[in-house]
Amino acid sequence: MSSRILFVDDEALVLQGLQRSLRGMREEWQMEFVTSGADALAAMARHPFDAIVSDMRMPGMNGAELLNEVMKLYPGTARFILSGHAEEELIMRCVGITHQFLSKPCEADEIKSAVKRALSVGSTLGNPRLREFIGRIDHLPSIPILYTELVEKLQDPEVELTVIADIVAKDIAMTAKVLQLVNSAFFGLSRKVTDMEGAVSYLGIDTLKTLVLTIHAFDQFDGVEGSAAFLRQLWTHSLDVAAAAKRIAHHARLAPAAVESAFVAGMLHDIGQLVFKANLNLQYDEVVAKAHRESQPLEAVEASVLGATHAEVGGYLLGLWGLPVPIVEAITLHHKPADSLAIGLTPLTAVHVAEAFCQPANGPEAAPPARSPDLDYLATLGVVEQLDSWK
Repeated sequence: MSSRILFVDDEALVLQGLQRSLRGMREEWQMEFVTSGADALAAMARHPFDAIVSDMRMPGMNGAELLNEVMKLYPGTARFILSGHAEEELIMRCVGITHQFLSKPCEADEIKSAVKRALSVGSTLGNPRLREFIGRIDHLPSIPILYTELVEKLQDPEVELTVIADIVAKDIAMTAKVLQLVNSAFFGLSRKVTDMEGAVSYLGIDTLKTLVLTIHAFDQFDGVEGSAAFLRQLWTHSLDVAAAAKRIAHHARLAPAAVESAFVAGMLHDIGQLVFKANLNLQYDEVVAKAHRESQPLEAVEASVLGATHAEVGGYLLGLWGLPVPIVEAITLHHKPADSLAIGLTPLTAVHVAEAFCQPANGPEAAPPARSPDLDYLATLGVVEQLDSWK
């Protein structure tokens, strides 16, 4: 079945140009072109769309306002904004409501690639209710102590970028959001950025101040019952896996970019758990307790109770945000690396093994029983004999 895509721009000539350049997609996409936010909402009320691509500056209702309405009314629709580089203030207003940012002028191939990738990511999560649930997420909560530290440092006029990068790299939510923004087409970088110092350097202190102090793209994890213990354990485990994955990738002689991707993917590999806890709270507590009580893998109980695993939810969200493919794959498949189509050692390999080596501490909120690395998968890579030296 073909996907439905809605394009919105107040300039009729721009829409005509899009129609011509995207003519080759007619067998895969059903496309509709409208000239205002009001017309877009009317079209979406008539029938559903899988994705919407909107211009930013439009009279009456601008792109940010339109996508905010789309997020509330049709959260399962992938949301893209087209904007010029002179519109950074407006772009900041879109951080919580837009899945991906595309820079004007935008080539048709770039639009096709971004939309097709988002739609393919969406197809991996079969539960429509969960897709809509994830579509409503406008931010992820950060660890209070790190959030407070970041706010204090950003108010210091003498602070160094490396200090800011170190703080951001320790927080799951901030890492994900900063990488989403810096890897968007809005910044026009020729390569995907996976190291936090490079990401912070590209964004700059002023942009980070806007993200943190003005639009509250990061918020403290407050008001959620039982969140402190959960977040502390998740944070500790994620840092352990990130550090171990980076060392394994380095030991395996992966390229420097892949080593950095292994670290970031390790930090984010359980971001789906953060999504579940922040939004389902007590229901997710029961899922964790059931897995522990019955000695079942956590992802098996998640799938049976919630309809998707934390790995699938995390990979879907970050894929929708346009994060680099190696990171998204490592998050999505860290429990089942044999499903990867990649050849050779990748950041996924490092994260999969690192998680097996870095089991969460025992305790009442501990994760279910320890898992072992997939030896059949590692045998296909010829690295089983390296496990002891990696450990």
